[in-house]
Amino acid sequence: MIFIIACSTSSTLYEKGESGYEGPALFKEKVVIRHAKGFTIDYHKNFKLVKIMSPFEKATDTMSFVLLQRGTPKPAGYQNAQIIQIPIQSLVPMSSMHIGLVGYLSAEHIVTGMGNLTYVSSEKIRARIKSGDIKEVGKDQGLNEELLIAMHPDLVMTIGSPVSKINRYQSLKQAGIPVMINSEWIETTPLARAEWVKLMAALLNRESEVNTKFSESEKEYARLVKLAKSSKTQPSLVSGMNSKDAWFVPSGSGYVSRFFRDAGARYHWADTKATGSLPLNFEAVYPVALNADFWLNVGILGVKSKRELLDKDQRYADFKAFKAGNIFTHNKRQAANGANDYWESGAVNPHVVLADLIKILHPELLPGHTLFYYQKLE
Repeated sequence: MIFIIACSTSSTLYEKGESGYEGPALFKEKVVIRHAKGFTIDYHKNFKLVKIMSPFEKATDTMSFVLLQRGTPKPAGYQNAQIIQIPIQSLVPMSSMHIGLVGYLSAEHIVTGMGNLTYVSSEKIRARIKSGDIKEVGKDQGLNEELLIAMHPDLVMTIGSPVSKINRYQSLKQAGIPVMINSEWIETTPLARAEWVKLMAALLNRESEVNTKFSESEKEYARLVKLAKSSKTQPSLVSGMNSKDAWFVPSGSGYVSRFFRDAGARYHWADTKATGSLPLNFEAVYPVALNADFWLNVGILGVKSKRELLDKDQRYADFKAFKAGNIFTHNKRQAANGANDYWESGAVNPHVVLADLIKILHPELLPGHTLFYYQKLE
């Protein structure tokens, strides 16, 4: 589902939403969504109306949020929308994936709680955890609702999924704590995923900053795509590894496959239309992997060497990429606690991930680039 972004300048919208505010328009800088399909932002005089697609809720397709400038009256006509006072001053992200959004705007200071404090890569967030400024609030059935209500953050940001639906947080909403689903992970292109930083910027009134920074990321990403297309070669690759009788390969419509295409690679499953991962058996992947020039994203199971790969399955030694030493993982920035910065800052810096992939596949195109998220498996 695609939402159309429209300018909120009609008299009907002003009568509906801004009748209680007579001051000047407060938001000079606005964001325009060019890639993401999961949310929209419409600007009014003293508030912003955010709509977020909720793909796992049967009762409704979207959730509405009124981002209300502090100290101004609530607009009329949005009874079903949650009210969020902006700029937010305290945030409880329920996933470390959201840390990347906060870090992109250097706003780690607003994080006051997290669902789980173990798997965090950001040094600034870890420092706040160590000092006691960030509390662990649990998640799903283990959610510490009493602690959250006592903390009363400006916003709890969670991830929607079939097993963790928004109705899990009804008690928080009843306590006046807004709960927002952030579903950037359902986006199908790297830039669309990264563009959710504009939602974070809207919550912080940092539109001007995010417009400048994200525009630079877009331009660099486009430059790299053009550079990759200039290569005379298009090496083949395979991704992931076998686990518990299933090898999950990226589907053709997902963001990982888009990375491969933009980096100038040939990917066997590029034309599959599913957006998630494809669960295949080893025998289905084996003939493809046997002749693939590169083998990427191997470290998902904590594998750190080629020897550990063979401990998993001796047949890996048959792969062309194994013999040539062309095996790469995206865990170069993985901390001792298992947290991987690829899933934090990597999600909002797709141009850096793309540069890594081009360096791996076409090293002659980026001779001065040093791998940032990826590393070779020795």
